[in-house]
This record gives sequence, C-alpha cells and structure tokens, in this order.
Amino acid sequence: MDTRIVPAIIGVMFVILIGIGALLFLQFREDTPIIYESDADGAISGPAIDSGARIEIEGLRSQIETLAEEMKALRKELASVAANAQAPTSTAPATGDETQAAIPRDGPNQIIDAYAQVVLIANRRNVNKGLQIASPSYLEGVFGKPRPDLTSKCQGMTNKRLSAKLVTDTVGPIRVRMQQPALDSLERVFQKIKETDPDLHDRINTAGALCVRHIRGAPGRTSTHAFGLSLDLNIDGQLDRLGDGKTQLGLTILADFFKTEGWYWGAGFSREDSMHFEVSRNLVEKWIAEGAL
Repeated sequence: MDTRIVPAIIGVMFVILIGIGALLFLQFREDTPIIYESDADGAISGPAIDSGARIEIEGLRSQIETLAEEMKALRKELASVAANAQAPTSTAPATGDETQAAIPRDGPNQIIDAYAQVVLIANRRNVNKGLQIASPSYLEGVFGKPRPDLTSKCQGMTNKRLSAKLVTDTVGPIRVRMQQPALDSLERVFQKIKETDPDLHDRINTAGALCVRHIRGAPGRTSTHAFGLSLDLNIDGQLDRLGDGKTQLGLTILADFFKTEGWYWGAGFSREDSMHFEVSRNLVEKWIAEGAL
C-alpha cells in the first residue's frame, strides 16, 4: 500500500473536524444582535442578521462539503492502491505536482462574492414563524379580485380600491409598482440593509412586482403579485431556481430584514420560491386598521 495515502487521509479528517468545530462555534456563539426600532404597536420586531457571520458560516459549510468530496476521492484511491498492491511500483520520488493532484485543494474564500453563492435553505418550513400568510383567498375576501378575468399574462388592475393606492417609485436599489404602504415598508427594509450591509444593498435586483394574473400553471387561483403586495428579488440579476430548496446566500440575509419588518418569505412555501417576498397578513390587517390600505 502507498504509505502516502494514510497521512493524507488523516490530515483531511483532522481539517474536517476543525471545520466542524469552527462551524458549531459560530453557529451557537452569542452575538450581539442588531436591533431596530419596532413599529408603533410593537407587534412586529426582532433582530437583523449579522451578514459577516452568515457569510463566514456558509463559507465553512462549503469548505466542509469540499473536504468531504476530497475524502471520497481518497477512499477510492486507497481502494485502488490496495487492489494493485502486488503490482510493481516505481521507486522514483514523488514530485510536488503529483502530491497536489492526490489532494485537490479549494481556492481562497472570497467573501466579497459570496452573496450570489447558492446554498441550502436551513429549516425552511420555519423561516416565517410568527407570521401569517396573506393568501389570495384572504386578499380576495378583503379587497375582491384585482380584475374579473385573469390570464397567465399581466393585465391592468380594475379593482378601484386597490388601484387607488398603486404607485410606481424607486425604492432603494430597485424601481417597482406596488401598493403605497408596501412601498413605504420596503423603503424601511432597504434603508436598514444599506446601513448594515451597503455592499449587499447595491447588489439587490428585482424580477418584478405587480403583475395582475393568475398563478402560473393554476388557472382560477390569483397570484399575490396581482394585488401589488409582493415582489421577486435576486442578487446580481441571477434568478433563483424554483423548488430546489436552495437560494442565494444574499437572499437568506435579506429574508431576516424582511421578516423583522413583517414580510413573508417564499422559501417557506410548499414549493420553495425564495425570490418571492410578500406582505404578511399581519401587516395587511395593520394597514387596514390604520386606513392605509
């Protein structure tokens, strides 16, 4: 057996253990949360995320996954060496290139580009804990349909109560058409993101907001986009893949700010849609009580 393989495996296992230990430390250490003022009624409040810590955790998770793949490759190589133990071997010393080839190494961790990195959504069914969803049936019960006839294409809104509050404006880094109270809320979200993480703020892009149509593939069911109370976001214009349980790291950070403000994240849908952010029922009821909607 090639004796170089065993030390390499031990080394990789040691690095994996260190990585897991560091990840656990970062995951469970007590950080001082970033607390923002709550709304006037105090109904919706909470800490915002430390972007640097999230990037650090996801970076370590990625490195551990890479090391696990290296471990698989080393196991295969060890099995190959064992199978050919009787074959003649060269006595020539190994070169540096050969050693490098045996243990492929990951490049440097460039956190500046980590926002667009695709990661698994942890515990996604609980990401909206404490918030109620403003379902299309609920919204129709309160406001009526945005228009009587809905197709798969965006059309004009005919509902007078809803159309009276529609506004097109530039909010933070994007320009959208939504209900006025939703735009005001969105402005607060983006302002907090800009104050906390200006690099992330400048890389936010949108795939659209108001679109009066039915849910694609589900005629007869109104999309929440039809009410002007939801929008789709992404990082650097890269669209998220629907339903794969993954998202961009930057969107997981945005989701914490949106939840603090009272928005519902589409990552928690039965069919994951992590680009989608919509106003929660909590906010809709608050705005109705205030006469804003």
